[in-house]
Amino acid sequence: MSATKHFDIIVSPVVTEKSTMASEANQVVFNVARWASKPDIKAAVEKLFNVKVKGVNTLIRKGKVKRFRGHKGQQSDVKKAVVTLEEGHSIDVTTGL
Repeated sequence: MSATKHFDIIVSPVVTEKSTMASEANQVVFNVARWASKPDIKAAVEKLFNVKVKGVNTLIRKGKVKRFRGHKGQQSDVKKAVVTLEEGHSIDVTTGL
């Protein structure tokens, strides 16, 4: 798989209080492309960050209906991946690639 495809799979890291707590359990959370499968996500993370991945869990957060100045809008659906790393491996998402 080419490096550009790896960058298309991993959209952005998720930096929230909950994802920071997960980092203590050797887990990292990423927003990923909707079409990406678990093996695709695992291969992309291993190649981009040079780590060994133990497992990948995915979830799709459905878009919410929001109002802005009286107008209704729809947020898009977001797919997230919780990547569990092998012991001794870590990713610092605050520094970037």
